Amino acid sequence: MPQMIDHIDAIARRKQRDALFVTFFDDPSGERSPHHCKSHPARAAIVEWLGAQGYAWQPCGEVADERMMVSYRGSIYIDVPYDSSNPSYRALEAFLEYPDGSLRMPHMRFLVIGLDDAQKNAHHDEPGFWERWAERF
Repeated sequence: MPQMIDHIDAIARRKQRDALFVTFFDDPSGERSPHHCKSHPARAAIVEWLGAQGYAWQPCGEVADERMMVSYRGSIYIDVPYDSSNPSYRALEAFLEYPDGSLRMPHMRFLVIGLDDAQKNAHHDEPGFWERWAERF
């Protein structure tokens, strides 16, 4: 069944805050394979942990770019404020990263998009923007 997936920058604008997300790739070069995104071992482990801990999350696209069309690659938005004083954020960070900031799981990235950066694509939120874009693509 088709599913609408928001880009991470649109989520940040809707939430009006920085937004946390995790991306996945298949090999050390950073190349991604859209063919295995939902069965990626790190993704499966993270989704399982988020569910067990009661975190809200949703699939998300990476930052929208009008210059290209990219298929869904398995990225997920995690609905926790990026705030080191927030206990939920600290628990998430401890699950994903070692104390030195390196990642606990291979072939993934734990990222944040700042609201200021997300605002650069605010014109994408205008009614009909993506429909008009698709017609010109």
